[in-house]
Amino acid sequence: MDRNKLIQKLSGLGVALVTPFTDAGEIDYAALDRLIDYVIEGGVDYLVVMGTTGETPTLTMPERVAVLRAVKARNAGRLPLVVGVGGNDTARVVELIDQTNLDGVDAILSVAPFYNKPSQRGLYEHFKYIAERSPRPIILYNVPGRTGVNMEPATTLRIAHDCPNVVAIKEASGNIEQIAEVIAGRPEGFEVISGDDSLALPVMKAGGIGVISVAANAFPRYFHELIASQAEGGSAENDLRFEQIRPTVKMLFAEGNPPGVKAALAIQGVVRNNLRLPLVAVSEQLFAEIERSIEEWKFC
Repeated sequence: MDRNKLIQKLSGLGVALVTPFTDAGEIDYAALDRLIDYVIEGGVDYLVVMGTTGETPTLTMPERVAVLRAVKARNAGRLPLVVGVGGNDTARVVELIDQTNLDGVDAILSVAPFYNKPSQRGLYEHFKYIAERSPRPIILYNVPGRTGVNMEPATTLRIAHDCPNVVAIKEASGNIEQIAEVIAGRPEGFEVISGDDSLALPVMKAGGIGVISVAANAFPRYFHELIASQAEGGSAENDLRFEQIRPTVKMLFAEGNPPGVKAALAIQGVVRNNLRLPLVAVSEQLFAEIERSIEEWKFC
């Protein structure tokens, strides 16, 4: 696919889908169908499956295959689809890409290697190796709060310039100066996507093309309106609406992700408030705070 056409498809509001579970801890496919319909009807622009928000580390390989199949079936080609395939063993990541049915998948989101904390040169070689072997375009994912290593702007830009198959980065460093540096130095056809809900508008104002959102699971229409308005130039009113939802978004991450957004979805009756260990449901106090905020502001 032409780089520019792909970027158009991946502009705006992406949603990092949660994986619903039954009370018995099995994947709740009926709830997954409800969730997909809910976010699509809410106006999201594309779906991201098998990310951290989907509790992918706790899914078996057969479950991952089944979830991706279910998402494809329910989406039925309505929206572009991104699938997460990452890890800290470079050869294994390529093996997983080879084993994944990429029919109907527009791009692969691949997180920086975690735990083993590679150098900047190691990060470059990791993504170069993957990009040269992937049959789909790659979106880099920099999230140092989870991986233990920050991909510096020089490294991101080196990858972007040297690897034509790398088309974007999901930036969740939380450092707007770093993100702006990547935006300023990026080559044509390489874009920056916010990986933080709370920085979605600031990143777009700096030249980013949108956000891959956790909160959009629970508040798709509200976030769609925010992101669409900003894409058209924004306004003081849009900035105010963004500030109004930021305290609620902060609540969603107060006890980790995705416990907060699953609580918000449970309040709305979309999925059950179930997670797999080592993640647990939010505290009763936080659940009540999220519920009060939803009732007060009517974000849904």
